[in-house]
Amino acid sequence: MILQALTEYYQSLVQAEKIAAPGWKSSDISFVLCISDEGELEQVISIKNQVSQGKKTVLRPQSMILPVPADGRTSTAVRPNFLWDKSDYLLGISKGGTQRGIKYFNGAKEYHEAILSGVVSPAATALLAFFQQWDPEKAPEHPALQDAMEDILKGANMVFRYSGGYIHEDPEIRDAWQRHYADQSTGIEMTCLVTGKQAAVARIHPKIKGIINGEAMGNTLVGFNSPSVCSYGKEQSYNAPVSQQAAFAYTAALNYLLADREHVYRLGDATVVCWARGGGDAYQAFFGGALLGAPTPYSAADLRGMTAQLCQGIPVDFQEEKLDPNMDFYILGLSPNAARLSVRFFLHNTFQGFLEHIQSHYRRLEIIRPSYDKFETLPIWKLLDETVNQNARDKSPAPDLAGEVLRAVLNDTRYPATLLNGVALRIRAEREVTRGRAAILKAYYTKLAESTGREHPDIPEEVLQVSLNPDATNVPYLLGRLFSVLEAVQAAANPGINATIRDKYFSGASATPAAVFPVLVNLAQKHLKKLNAANRGLSIAYEKQMTELLSKLGTEYPAHLNLPQQGSFQLGYYFQTQARYQKKEEK
Repeated sequence: MILQALTEYYQSLVQAEKIAAPGWKSSDISFVLCISDEGELEQVISIKNQVSQGKKTVLRPQSMILPVPADGRTSTAVRPNFLWDKSDYLLGISKGGTQRGIKYFNGAKEYHEAILSGVVSPAATALLAFFQQWDPEKAPEHPALQDAMEDILKGANMVFRYSGGYIHEDPEIRDAWQRHYADQSTGIEMTCLVTGKQAAVARIHPKIKGIINGEAMGNTLVGFNSPSVCSYGKEQSYNAPVSQQAAFAYTAALNYLLADREHVYRLGDATVVCWARGGGDAYQAFFGGALLGAPTPYSAADLRGMTAQLCQGIPVDFQEEKLDPNMDFYILGLSPNAARLSVRFFLHNTFQGFLEHIQSHYRRLEIIRPSYDKFETLPIWKLLDETVNQNARDKSPAPDLAGEVLRAVLNDTRYPATLLNGVALRIRAEREVTRGRAAILKAYYTKLAESTGREHPDIPEEVLQVSLNPDATNVPYLLGRLFSVLEAVQAAANPGINATIRDKYFSGASATPAAVFPVLVNLAQKHLKKLNAANRGLSIAYEKQMTELLSKLGTEYPAHLNLPQQGSFQLGYYFQTQARYQKKEEK
């Protein structure tokens, strides 16, 4: 499925002229040789472009899509390119001397005659006439070459122009090259698993470059280099036959995506690329902004508005492109594994389908936000960060976690337990419930209730709210609220205190309340007495909050709280703390 999707994307890139077709490649060209009907060289034109380089302006060759360069070129082997080359081959002018130039020119002449023989085209006739009548020995004195001779001898590449058009753009000549290129495909013919056609199979697939932490020379997505993974006597990629054309297509498409660094994303150890089957990069930019927090020219409110429209099946304009909700969209996550690549995840849906799941995910994550928190919505990478010790040398989340979370979000399935466990571990270790951690707790148990069709008895719906629910009667939730009030009492009675009860008692209070809360309540009475002398009004307010919560809790504290109950405790603590800060800001 991955290779088929990439091959289809390659075809759309070729149609949009964003990538070269098989047998073609982008090459740098400096000069154009203009020839007449009779094949005479009439003019040599420089097509270099002026480019800023620091404070200077320099001339650079122009990039053109041309037939692929010849393989196996050495200082002695004669291997001409088709329709473009250096002066050695096209003009017979070589730094190695006249005889060397003649040898190379004759090689190019024979090569072009072999390919263009029988081609009915004025451009082909003119080019063959050029090779017939051109004399390499007299070339250095040709008047059309004099102004460009210095650059030509430096190894500049050249192409031909005839009757105002480039010869390599002539349809008949392009067809002749395609036939010749296809005939060069040699190898065992088998049924291609990508196209379903009989074709020469690629023994080794091209490398994939641009993977984060990957090999400098590239990594292999499909490869067999161990007897343990081979079968039926087949070697290398013959174990999973992919035609040479399909291998070229999928690797070219993937390398094209990876070269566009603006739309390459990192999640944990995975490099993430995405694409629309027949669309431009606006789909990638929108997806990156909607889920991964990538920068876009639009505000978060604008993105939410456009997402809502797309989720209703209404196309929207984004970065000068109309986004189609029904467009097929693909997301691929890869990570390096020695010289090969591991597929972390591969997801396919309509663009609307993915956005609907993202919208549901954000609804579950919605929670009261501290004033200092700049994130209106929490991107995936921010959620993963909540599972990591930020003081550790390696701040990467667990290797598989990024893919598991992304799959859960985009497939609208339950979040992985490893996400919940990672957050619980960080809260226990750091004794801090951040907005991100509280949002993960809320989203995890909300989705769990949606999946099972019933609320969790230990962390019910009344706990899973956007902000404080003063009417909730869940005991762990009330204990979390009470702990927040006790912490506030201590801080008010001892301004500037370096450590609060949270630093010493939070983990114990959330796991074994019966062993900790009697001590904390007794301590709070002393703090209230001290606060009463300094600020009687505040002391009365806190005492009222304590009394209200204690009356709801009853006379006995639970001996132990399980993991979901600890989640209720942590949410109660977070909501009560944020409600207190919100009141201070309003004042």
